Amino acid sequence: MTQAEQAIKLWQAGVAAVDGYTATQSALSDVPKPDRILAVGKPAAAMARAALDHFGIVPTLVVTKDDHGRDLPDGVEVIEASHPVPDGRSLAGGRALRLAVEAMQPGSHLMLLVSGGASSLAEDLLPGNSLEDLEALNRSLLSEGLDITAMNAKRRALSRVKGGGLLSHFAGKKVTVLAISDVPGDDLHVIGSGIGALPDTYTFEATTRIIASNAHARAAATNAAQVAGFTVHADEEALHDDYLSVSAYLGSRLRQMEPGVMVFGGEPTVVLPDNPGRGGRNQALALALGREISGVSGITVIVGGTDGTDGPTNAAGGIVDGSTWAEGAETALENADSGSYLDKVDALLVTGPTGTNVMDLVVAIRR
Repeated sequence: MTQAEQAIKLWQAGVAAVDGYTATQSALSDVPKPDRILAVGKPAAAMARAALDHFGIVPTLVVTKDDHGRDLPDGVEVIEASHPVPDGRSLAGGRALRLAVEAMQPGSHLMLLVSGGASSLAEDLLPGNSLEDLEALNRSLLSEGLDITAMNAKRRALSRVKGGGLLSHFAGKKVTVLAISDVPGDDLHVIGSGIGALPDTYTFEATTRIIASNAHARAAATNAAQVAGFTVHADEEALHDDYLSVSAYLGSRLRQMEPGVMVFGGEPTVVLPDNPGRGGRNQALALALGREISGVSGITVIVGGTDGTDGPTNAAGGIVDGSTWAEGAETALENADSGSYLDKVDALLVTGPTGTNVMDLVVAIRR
């Protein structure tokens, strides 16, 4: 097994540990059968499938990303929408969620399965706001380099389903919210812009639980490294900054790294130029780390979004070592075109949809 293959294996171990199906299934042992299941986010289909396998037939609505609504039982209503910039289907998804909540009868039990991506995938706008307003806001947020907490605060200002708004329409007896966290601090008011958050005042019984997070993924990757005989030098949530600042910080540590493994998690930010090229924050960070370790032998670094996608691309991130940085890399980085460069040098990490979303994961190995 090559060192790159070893690094990918450790990265995959981290992602597998927070798979939406597994995480949801393990959380259901003490949950009574609901009368309705609503699932929203990138891993929504995997989460809903676990619940249906456990409970049997339950009326279910899944709102998820394009090509993520597969392998669900017959009878499940699926709405696929756009990410990271919402479209008209996002409004259909948000409205369908609100109407489903409003239709719940007194005495009923609602299960809400929430995960990252919901901010774009489901929206029901407050009067006076249009789809064009929503699209413009999201494009602006994606280009400004804001962290996810700041982005979601701005999104909630347009919404009647975010920030506790969705459950404010519930008139039943009990709500169970199970969430996969893709935000720092695992705050339910930030995940999906708070689409699964409880309203400020409510009269129903409520149980909320974070069932998977970046910390879980890092711990699993760390454990897999130790089982494989590696010394682990770091297990940290250290990616919450501009990607160039993150790459400079991590680059210094990688160059001084003793043989073994380092694992990092979080979500770097990127400020995009006008007319950006191909790629996302993970591909940008991977290429920037390639610059930091250029010419250094024995180091391989995997940078990937745990959902299997990175920005508006089908790659999760990149795989870099001391030979990745070469002619054309600087221009690609400056033009936010890291994906094109990494593709050219066969350094893209492509996994397909993973069934989860707990921010990003970096695994570094040094011989």
